Amino acid sequence: VQLQASGGGLVQAGGSLRLSCAASGSSLSIRSMGMGWYRQAPGKQRELVASIFVRGTTNYADSVKGRFTISRDGAKTRAYLQMDSLKPEDTAVYYCSGFLPSGINVWGHGTLVTVSS
Repeated sequence: VQLQASGGGLVQAGGSLRLSCAASGSSLSIRSMGMGWYRQAPGKQRELVASIFVRGTTNYADSVKGRFTISRDGAKTRAYLQMDSLKPEDTAVYYCSGFLPSGINVWGHGTLVTVSS
């Protein structure tokens, strides 16, 4: 499975961005995996921001609850992260990840989100 993230950019505080993650490869693996978004700010560890599982269960980091929404298309080949009310502290490289049933995580390249104050 390969993942391709897109949608990052520069936005003012209070603004919105929508990240997209496209999955390609084994359709069986794609349909059976959960997906999530991580982020890593300069000098900080990578953290899980949001995740969505095969049956639609979602989880969010406390820091983004009520502001970010993770979703997935019906074919389960794309995952999205709608980010509203962005804050400067949301500035980071955002990574898409797939959680395979085997326990292996697959990663896409990151996309930079910069929120100016």
